[in-house]
Amino acid sequence: MKKAEFVQAVAEKAGLSKKDTEAALDAALETITEALAGGKSVSFIGFGTFTTAERAARKAKVPGTDRVVDVPATRAVKFKVGKKLKEAVAK
Repeated sequence: MKKAEFVQAVAEKAGLSKKDTEAALDAALETITEALAGGKSVSFIGFGTFTTAERAARKAKVPGTDRVVDVPATRAVKFKVGKKLKEAVAK
């Protein structure tokens, strides 16, 4: 499902205009992004939790060659699925 399709579906369920729904969705995604960039986690009970995790620097082998490259340390986004979402998808 693409963003436009998602906005349409949410607008219909919420009884809102597509314009208002898209503005709310954009604001929600921006707020989640800012929280994660600031080192905070974002939790929606039953749906899941967005967190960040530090990944240490390492060396990696390039497939098809014997060349080894340095992969720098980074911070990655993780998502842990909530119970209600897990159960809904498993049906």
